[in-house]
Amino acid sequence: MPEPTIAIPVTSEDPKKKKEEEEAEKADGKLKEDEKAGEDLSEEDLQLKNELEMLVERLKESNTDLYRPALETLRTLIRTSTSSMTSVPKPLKFLHPHYPELQSLYETWPPSENKSLFADILSVLAMTYSDTEPRGTLRYRLLSASLAPAGSQISEPGSWGHEYVRHLAAELGEEYSARVLGESDTTAALEKDTEAAQEAMKPPQVIGTIDDLQDLAMVCATFLLRHNAEPDAVDLLEELEIVDRISELVDENTYERVCQYMIRCVNLLPTPDDRAFLRTAHMIFGQQHKFPQALALSIRLGNPELIRKDFNAPANPLMKRQLAFMLARAQIPREWIDPQMSEDGADEGESELPEDIVECLSNTHLSEHLRDFGKELGVSEPKSLEDVYKSHLENTRTSAAANVDSARGNLAGTFVNAFVNAGFGNDKLMVEAEEGNSWIYKNKEHGMMSAAASLGLSLLWDTDVGLSHVDKYTYVPEEYIKAGALLATGILNCGVRTEADAALALLGDYVENKAASLKTSAIVGLGLAYVGSHREDLLQMLVPTVSDDGVSMEIASLTALSLGFIFVGSGNGEIASTILQTLMERDDKQLEEKWTRFMLLGLALLYLGLQDGSDATIETLKAIEHPISKQAVVLVQTCSYAGTGDVLKVQEMLHHCDEHIVKPSKDEKKEGEKKDEKDAAPEEPPKDDTFQSFAVLGIALVAMGEEVGSEMAMRTLNHLMHYGEPVIRKTVPLALGLLSASNPQLPILDTLSKYSHDNDLAVALNAIFAMGLVGAGTNNARLAQMLRQLAGYYYKEPDCLFMVRIAQGLVHMGKGTLTINPFFSDRNIMSRPAVAGLLATLLAFTDAKGFVLDKYHWMLYFLVTAMYPRFLITLNEELKSFPVTVRVGQAVDVVGQAGKPRTISGFQTHSTPVRLGTSERAELATEEFIPFAPVLEGFVILQKNPGYEKEDQMKL
Repeated sequence: MPEPTIAIPVTSEDPKKKKEEEEAEKADGKLKEDEKAGEDLSEEDLQLKNELEMLVERLKESNTDLYRPALETLRTLIRTSTSSMTSVPKPLKFLHPHYPELQSLYETWPPSENKSLFADILSVLAMTYSDTEPRGTLRYRLLSASLAPAGSQISEPGSWGHEYVRHLAAELGEEYSARVLGESDTTAALEKDTEAAQEAMKPPQVIGTIDDLQDLAMVCATFLLRHNAEPDAVDLLEELEIVDRISELVDENTYERVCQYMIRCVNLLPTPDDRAFLRTAHMIFGQQHKFPQALALSIRLGNPELIRKDFNAPANPLMKRQLAFMLARAQIPREWIDPQMSEDGADEGESELPEDIVECLSNTHLSEHLRDFGKELGVSEPKSLEDVYKSHLENTRTSAAANVDSARGNLAGTFVNAFVNAGFGNDKLMVEAEEGNSWIYKNKEHGMMSAAASLGLSLLWDTDVGLSHVDKYTYVPEEYIKAGALLATGILNCGVRTEADAALALLGDYVENKAASLKTSAIVGLGLAYVGSHREDLLQMLVPTVSDDGVSMEIASLTALSLGFIFVGSGNGEIASTILQTLMERDDKQLEEKWTRFMLLGLALLYLGLQDGSDATIETLKAIEHPISKQAVVLVQTCSYAGTGDVLKVQEMLHHCDEHIVKPSKDEKKEGEKKDEKDAAPEEPPKDDTFQSFAVLGIALVAMGEEVGSEMAMRTLNHLMHYGEPVIRKTVPLALGLLSASNPQLPILDTLSKYSHDNDLAVALNAIFAMGLVGAGTNNARLAQMLRQLAGYYYKEPDCLFMVRIAQGLVHMGKGTLTINPFFSDRNIMSRPAVAGLLATLLAFTDAKGFVLDKYHWMLYFLVTAMYPRFLITLNEELKSFPVTVRVGQAVDVVGQAGKPRTISGFQTHSTPVRLGTSERAELATEEFIPFAPVLEGFVILQKNPGYEKEDQMKL
């Protein structure tokens, strides 16, 4: 059987070769015709052509002594043909027609050193035949290597020039994937074209092992790195699955560009590869002693061992403080950094971190820095509600405004006052109010709770003064005020660690309290105070409440949520199994309560950013018979891949969204019949579409990490808005708010403005809240104007008006100094606690009527975990703030660009401290100081540049 198959293609192919030559000649167009007409080549060209043809003839002769010099001459001619980049080098052009006969000649030679050299030259000529004979260049390159005598080395690929190396690199990738996939699809198409060539290649097909391919790739990558083609080198090694070996090749000149490119690739890679890229870049930074960059990547990987290693690597105490600031911003648990005790406590000497480092790590000075920053910007004066509402600019009729119940208005005022003056601790309504005239008493029942809790927001991060203010409300007889005070204690400790552990001491006693409101406040307060801290002692305290059958679903769910906050992204098995157990044991009636979603979120937050770490849990959830299992699966999946931009997960969520769930209201009977066929109880369907709203949020959650993904998600959400069911439509605005939190881009504002006038009030309500999220802490004037118009438009709708007020408070949050965007460090690192807070708030809005507009408006305070000052404060070596000039402008992506392009555009020069917008970047204006951090954001320690003044004197 094999004989005919070989025979047929060879005979049919021979004429084809001639045809191809004719085509090639035609392609060379005029030149060829001219040659035929009157050899119109210049004299040099003609001489070269004749010389080459003579050398080819010499290789055909029987005298073997002439081979070597002929090959050597051929090699020098090809190498020295420096022509312009645009045209084919002359020797290759003239040798093109002789390639097939040289190939057959090559087959007749016995293996020898000459044959190795011949193969090397054929490898270069094969570039001109790459479309008809796939991977010829690589094949002859490997043959040449296999024929070379043991001691000698064949020529470097680089010596044949850049184009040859690029060609070789491309073919290496193809060959490797062909071998790994078992020579399947990659070459199928090519084989059809060139069966004969393929047949000729079949016998020596597998030349060299996979290792040979990888070694050749390393050689090519070395050449590429030397010639400023870092992205090509990374891509080549990635195709051959040895990207981790690039760390052997980089040096201090190339490492930065290689790492930049690799880090930018992470968002576009599928699951295992993205981690591999981060690890490789981390390894390179470690080799080059760039600790802050390495630490930033270990935070992204969420790997305690790497974080500890990076943190303890530098010996310079200032560098250590800078790293401590980075860890504090990311809210990394302290236990990860404390040196591990070896047996018998041999590590005693190291076990205590120095005091100054502990202060940096626990964010203790955040509050005073924020207030100094406020003074610098001239916003330290408290703002009244009227300053925010500017109701004299609203076009409402005054008489109409009086109809709105004042309790609702006062409640809105509570939140606006809290958000606007957050962190400054001097607002008029609560902190500075005269005795007995506090705003708390202007609210009813549960309103009092939110009002008392607003103290915590106003005194945010100020643990000393804050506790004394809140303390007096814990002795009040009214249960609601007491509950609010407990929540306030939790809020003001959010993201700040103290030695005293006051929050735990004050709230721990109330976890077992009989009164439900005190119990929930204490539990939620603990969740907020210790968000992301992974504290084992809290685990022991709270887990029993989750599994206790006697407590209501509300308490169990909020406890699960608090545990989710504290252990966010830890993948803690004990909590996960407890929550799963509870979900299986509770009866269906309880699982159908509105509270269940928070229990599911508590479970999902444990896996935030862990990617495939949640697979086992998802399988377990699928086994639960109740409809909530679907909601849980959606939440856990999207949390696991939050901020990764994983396209497949987004598609999966879209599939969830396109199911149309029919509610059995209009034609009960017909529905009933259908349901009987499906054998399900007719009460189920109406309960079961919540998972779709989670899926919509999931799209935004997965896509929000990177720009391309966010833009595509916006278009997707637009389609959902047109064609989705009501439950999907009301969640779309929330998803938009999550996609660009604190980042008010015009297209998003216009879209939300349109949705805020939707005739479905649930959509409008969520759109108004989303406007608040998108503009949170930006003082965006256009947005403020839109909200004032909405206040006039909805003056008869108390719910919507309440929401407009909240949104106004959010837009002016912290008087424009705070952000709720979960990404920091040049939008590269996702803060897990921040995502947890945003998600919890958005989940409360998936049923706004049941939570925020009912008695549970305090859920708005979940946002506190995402609130963080948007400043750049430069510190000297004593950690005191001191001014330097910086340029602040829109961040520009310069990865892979040649030279040293500007990283910001349209900059203004300020002196620090300075506010940075979400998409802005800062750089030092002079080289007088050297920053310890690669990204100027938050707290940056500067050191005098010793070589700076000398240059100045030179100029003089």
